[in-house]
Amino acid sequence: MARLRPTRSASPPQSGWLAQFPAALRQVALVRLVASIGAGGVLYLTPIVFHQAAFSAQAVTQGLALAALAGTAGRFLSGMMLDRGLACSIPVLLAATAALLGDLRLLGTTSFSGYVQGQLLIGIAAGLYWPAIELAVPLGCRMGVAPIPPARGYALGRSADAAGIAAGALLGALLAASGRLRGIYLIDIICLLAVVALLLRQPLPRAAPPSLDAAGHTPWHQWLPPLLPLLAISLLATSLPALMQSALPLDLVRGGLERAAMPESLGALLIGLQLGALVLIQWPVGQALAKRPIAQGLGLSLASFAIGTVLLAFSALSSHGLWLVLLAQLPLALGAAAFLPIATAAVIELSPKEHQGLAMALFSQCFALSALGAPLLAGVALDAQRHAGGFWIGMTLLCLAGLNLVKRLRPRPAADFGSDGVS
Repeated sequence: MARLRPTRSASPPQSGWLAQFPAALRQVALVRLVASIGAGGVLYLTPIVFHQAAFSAQAVTQGLALAALAGTAGRFLSGMMLDRGLACSIPVLLAATAALLGDLRLLGTTSFSGYVQGQLLIGIAAGLYWPAIELAVPLGCRMGVAPIPPARGYALGRSADAAGIAAGALLGALLAASGRLRGIYLIDIICLLAVVALLLRQPLPRAAPPSLDAAGHTPWHQWLPPLLPLLAISLLATSLPALMQSALPLDLVRGGLERAAMPESLGALLIGLQLGALVLIQWPVGQALAKRPIAQGLGLSLASFAIGTVLLAFSALSSHGLWLVLLAQLPLALGAAAFLPIATAAVIELSPKEHQGLAMALFSQCFALSALGAPLLAGVALDAQRHAGGFWIGMTLLCLAGLNLVKRLRPRPAADFGSDGVS
């Protein structure tokens, strides 16, 4: 198995936990934290909002899939803007505008057409946001007196995401318990306005302007093939977070063969607990895996997802299945904690600088494609059966099969990376 390892560089003297990171990277993490607080409730609890509005499982998941489809155009647009040297702040500001309009639409609608319109705007916003906020991490890592490896920067960024999403989902659970679940959209609106204020005060880093010399550009047939195994793994791994946002909430409130249906407030609280576990382990897991070959982190992620989904499958067969659902949250959280920072760092390290915006857009498309296909399949399975046990078993088998893709990861020559390479 090829050993892909992030390079190490000297860290600045530590005077406080965050002081070891460049100021630009701390700004990126703050923006991600605030944005994720608002997004946490919207992403994870929108299915329950429209389940309350008597939408079928297929109707709910169709809206989520259309949002993912809309995000594909936004991702390529964001990647192209970034490769042209545009500041990362511009796509993020455009994303905030689109998400604000989407929240306002979802807040007041009970019709399927209004739901679709709101989801399309949310999808476009996600497409614009992710390539820019992800590329801002390695750019921030390179700034300051002592640059740090991208893997450590992504550990910080993903920890901010996890903390924000968990907080947002838990706020949503409290709103569900009080009968005001649609308040998640008001929380997101407040957070979006705060993100805009932060970016106007201190913009995110800007990539270097593209070279006009054709000799300075790496042809696509040299940099794209090493990314393909990683993109295939990402397509599989990113389907699990998409299912946690769509299929799991519906599975919980509908019940299994023997497992009783849960109240909507309890289902929201359970999802919040999973995200809370992710908050606790994201930083230590990301830091530990940043010192190891990237293939190890990706293998750990797929194995953890397999364990979590098989527990979800068996939960449908027991009247005490709630305990298996609770137990499944730990490996599911570990799978996400292992995958998210390591895979993102690998994309940067396997891509030439002049194409990192487009490479990040391709990686981000894996999230969009999995969010498009996985909820649709889950919706059909949930409407066709009384439980999702067979569907979760299918995901287990796919995760185990994906371990073979990890063996196909091959590093590019170290000379192609310079100081940002993989060794």
